[in-house]
Order: sequence, then structure tokens, then C-alpha cells
Amino acid sequence: MKTSARSSHAILSQTQNNTTLWIGHLKTDPTDHFAGQTFTCPSEGLLNNIQVFSASVTNPGEVSLTLHEFDPVAKTWGPAIGNSRLQIKTGDEARWVRFELEPVYLKKDETYGFRLYTNDAFIGLGEAASGAKKPFAFGLAWNGDTNNQRGNFFNYFSLAFKVECA
Repeated sequence: MKTSARSSHAILSQTQNNTTLWIGHLKTDPTDHFAGQTFTCPSEGLLNNIQVFSASVTNPGEVSLTLHEFDPVAKTWGPAIGNSRLQIKTGDEARWVRFELEPVYLKKDETYGFRLYTNDAFIGLGEAASGAKKPFAFGLAWNGDTNNQRGNFFNYFSLAFKVECA
């Protein structure tokens, strides 16, 4: 894991990883695939980074992360309240990658989400699939593509991620 000059601590993390969710597109397929994760914030604080587990890097490239307020009832994303870009390299597989953000104030018990996309890479993100009787209670995994930009939400799946505050 990369270290940062900024001090931070995890306020929420889901580190299980037993499957892979792909973002980007294969060179033979023009459809772009996106991923995301929502979460209910367990405490207030200044968010300064989000980390995701990079399980595989088929084609390296730039990955963008946007942070949003999220309406869990309507399942809609608000406007971006933070963003970050990171160049993912071939050597970044099987490790945590850190998206640094300008500090964003998060409120306790509010729901937020982040989305990941890339125009030039094909990256496998670590994801966990939960047993049928135990969904993830903190939020929803999301995936979409250029043909279904609203996407689909799942409570039995979760990206492997860490949300850190200063």
C-alpha cells in the first residue's frame, strides 16, 4: 500500500476479496464497464482517500474515481463532490491502490458512493460475494456500462475498499 504525507485512518473498510469485477473494455469490445460502491458513513470526518483492491491489470491505464452523495431509496447518484485520477500500471495487480482526494467533509449516517471508470484500461477490481443469508449492510455494489449507465445495485456483493479520513 502506498503511504501518504497526509495522516489518515480508515472509517470503513471491506477487505474481503473472493471474486473480480472488471472496469474498462477489452480491445475487441467497445462497451465500457464501470464499477462503484455505496456506503453509509459510520462517523463524520474529512475524507482524504479511497483505496480499492486491484486484483488484475490486463491493460494498464488511467482510472478515474468520483465521489458522490447517494440517495439509497431512489438509488440515484448526486453530483460529484470529489474526484481523483490514478495511473494503474501492470505491477499494480494484487495490491491496494490509493485515490487521493482533496478533503471532503462526510456526515455521520449519510450515504455516499464512489464510481470508477477508465477509457483506456482493463482492470479487475477485488470484490466480495456474500452468502445468501448475509448481505452487506453498509451499502451496495454497483456496476454499469455504456449500454446501461443507470447500472445495477447489489447488496450481496461489495467492492474491496477502504474509506479513510484525516
